[in-house]
Amino acid sequence: MSNALILIPARLSATRLPNKPLADIGGEPMIVHVWRRAMESGIGPVAVATDSEEIADSVRQAGGQAVMTRADHASGSDRIFEAVEKLDPQHRYDLVVNVQGDLPTIDPAAIARAVTPLEDAAVDLATLVALISRDEERADPNVVKMVGTPVGEGRFRALYFTRATAPYGEGALYHHIGLYAYRRQALQRFVGLPASPLEVREKLEQLRALEAGMRIDAVLVDDVPLGVDTPHDLERARAIIAGRRTP
Repeated sequence: MSNALILIPARLSATRLPNKPLADIGGEPMIVHVWRRAMESGIGPVAVATDSEEIADSVRQAGGQAVMTRADHASGSDRIFEAVEKLDPQHRYDLVVNVQGDLPTIDPAAIARAVTPLEDAAVDLATLVALISRDEERADPNVVKMVGTPVGEGRFRALYFTRATAPYGEGALYHHIGLYAYRRQALQRFVGLPASPLEVREKLEQLRALEAGMRIDAVLVDDVPLGVDTPHDLERARAIIAGRRTP
């Protein structure tokens, strides 16, 4: 398997939960918990890409690596591309894994599974999905669905991503999890592309890759990790992590 570098983009601009990456969970900032989960995946070195000295300091105090990036990036993908170019100008790493900075309870094994489709040279980037089990999520536009065709056990070639209920008819629906593993060349191509029509319409960045003819494969995992966007989510994350630490 090729060399992988895990990058966690983080900034302080969240409106629903101000200073979210620094929110305390069990005595440590949330971003440190995400960094620990990424380290536990064991697939390569990990760095936090940020425009905040506070975030960088919190990661370094925990023993982690942080890289400063510009404040004007439009997306996490743009931020991690700047970070990988700074961290690895020699191009030692040819896979880049983008782990969102608000997933403090993500399973490290899921991060590791995200890179497995890239063993296939035809795949440009890979991501994760989980089976939708709650009826209310099927029509929820905040739950992004992956429409794909099976290409192996627990693996799909993604044909589309949508906020609508899709595909139509009886059968399983899959919840897309926004964690990506890129070939480095694919990441460079992706960030150089303009926003695509369907990306703008659905407000889903990954559609830019599909509209450009890039191949995305998705790996099925057991659960959707808790994304922390609100104070309620933060309390849930605190309870989950406190439960893990209970003897």
